[in-house]
Amino acid sequence: MAVSGEDSTVAAPDHAASGHAAPGLAAPGLARPGLRFGLSAKLLLLTVPLILIVEVLIYVPSIANFRVNRLNDRLAAANTAALVLDAAPRGMVPDALAREILDSIGARAVAIKSGQQRRLLASADMPARIDHDVDMRDMGAWAAIVGAFEVMLDRGDETIRIVGPAPGSGQFIEVVIDEKPLRAAMFRFSRNVLLLSLVMISITAGLIYYALHHLFVRPMRRLTANLVAFHENPESPAHIIAPSQRGDEIGLAERELSDMQRDLVSMLHQKSHLAALGLAVSKINHDLRNLLASSQLLSDQLASVPDPRVQRFAPKLMRSLERAIAFCQSTLSYGKAQEAPPDRRLILIEPIANEVRESAGLGAGSAITWVNAIERGLMVDADPDQLFRVLLNLVRNAAQALESDRLRIDAPRQIRITGRRVGAVTILEISDTGPGVPEKARAHLFEAFQGSAREGGTGLGLAIAAELVRAHGGELALVEGTIGATFRIAIPDRPVQLQSLRDARARA
Repeated sequence: MAVSGEDSTVAAPDHAASGHAAPGLAAPGLARPGLRFGLSAKLLLLTVPLILIVEVLIYVPSIANFRVNRLNDRLAAANTAALVLDAAPRGMVPDALAREILDSIGARAVAIKSGQQRRLLASADMPARIDHDVDMRDMGAWAAIVGAFEVMLDRGDETIRIVGPAPGSGQFIEVVIDEKPLRAAMFRFSRNVLLLSLVMISITAGLIYYALHHLFVRPMRRLTANLVAFHENPESPAHIIAPSQRGDEIGLAERELSDMQRDLVSMLHQKSHLAALGLAVSKINHDLRNLLASSQLLSDQLASVPDPRVQRFAPKLMRSLERAIAFCQSTLSYGKAQEAPPDRRLILIEPIANEVRESAGLGAGSAITWVNAIERGLMVDADPDQLFRVLLNLVRNAAQALESDRLRIDAPRQIRITGRRVGAVTILEISDTGPGVPEKARAHLFEAFQGSAREGGTGLGLAIAAELVRAHGGELALVEGTIGATFRIAIPDRPVQLQSLRDARARA
């Protein structure tokens, strides 16, 4: 049976590769109602499709390369058979021997072209037509992939003509083979790749699951369990997470969570302390006011005693008792949203400073020296009672600091109050020669129960003083770089409304 004598080449297919989705590319199904996936299961479900995608990307070129190698093997076997058949005298190869040679190389026919001559070297059971032409002399990667999937998707006993370089002086050699054995071999190869891929996926997914579980899932479960336990009892320090030594984002989250929990526990303890203090003060407030009221009645009787010394101190005692009763009535004012608005007016500072001195017990017989350096006639636009409370808290803190300084017994003990004006701002400074404010107390100096530098102190004095000064639009601050401690009070004058001034002049 003769083979066509025309020169032929393989035409690249003009259609795209099949668009069937590979197994494993579909997104995992949604969970059934009531079925909840943990973080590790979700990571596993995400890992398996990614590995399948990688396997598909490996399989596609592998199956194409398998087909090319099989075709090249047929060409190599055909070249060997062509050398034998071409060397024999024409017509000297029996048909039975030719069939055996073709069966050994898995071909139906072998032809060769040398010069202008094209000779059929051997043939057996030639098909009526050739279904596919494959030119191995110019085989691109895309053509190899498309051709591989065409073979696997074909059905029936189709034939392929393979064209490749010929041995010796020949131009090319042609081999006609059946497609069915090639397809079967490709399916066996695919099955082996699939089985190997399943094994690799199982091992890889297990390793990834184990690594993700120990690196991420277990620390996240630990964080979650700690948050749940802390939520049940946020005031217990036992539920504060102990951060690990990890240097990644999880370690940073553990450290930040630990700091946040400590701050929250401290804040809740402070709130509980304030609530307990408010309850205790509210219980004693009524009885204390009654006792002070009785003392006020006795002081009123002292005013009728003709003794000069009694007449001298009785008014001061009465003012002190009146102020004490007012303090009792406003004891819980710190726990409210804000203090009462200041009743501001221009007042002399020096009389208030002298009254603060007497109330703090810093008279002539005191071991602490009082130095008054307020400018003569200095006035301030402020509420006199609230300014008295501010100065008294600061002076008492300074006196207590000097009295508790047992390391410097022979050091001079002095409290100085200075006052001056800078433009429209009145500056008052209360300084002492004590040990100063410790560094650890400066961060929360003006916070209740946080800024006390003295053992047993509550820190309420500075907190109340700062709140009263802010109500005047001013500022209370600790002056750095001084001997002992120096607190500076800056109270600005109220702005003058020009229209109100014109109206007042018009009424005058």
